[in-house]
Amino acid sequence: MCHGTRGQHECGCAPQARHEQSAHHHYSPGEDFAAGFGVRRPLRFLAWKLELSEPQVARFAAIINELKTERAQAAVDDRRALTLLAEAAGGEAFDATRAAEATRLRLESAARLQQRVTDSLAAMHAVLEAEQRARLATLLQTGTLVM
Repeated sequence: MCHGTRGQHECGCAPQARHEQSAHHHYSPGEDFAAGFGVRRPLRFLAWKLELSEPQVARFAAIINELKTERAQAAVDDRRALTLLAEAAGGEAFDATRAAEATRLRLESAARLQQRVTDSLAAMHAVLEAEQRARLATLLQTGTLVM
């Protein structure tokens, strides 16, 4: 982490400056973690931690975008499942058919999401060099990166 003095950081950047395209980043432990992929800015984080080349960054951007799309669909499915559960519980008699539909929807959505995670990790693995793969494995194993 860069330590700024008098409004300027040692690296020459201003406080709160964004280095979206650079390999130089300012992280604090609390900044890295967020819902979904496991880090607030996963592409920037991975580009920095894995020292990705520009072609690798482009491929990772596509992979992460696909994963985010699947996560968004899973969120839609979850809201739909919650609606079904509410409908099942809201009637005069409990509607087991709607409740079963909610369960089916959640299970299928979770399975699709987990398959996308596996596919995403395989695609990332394919574009990394051996040392980068080892660093990715360490990030996953330590919980620094959560997929």
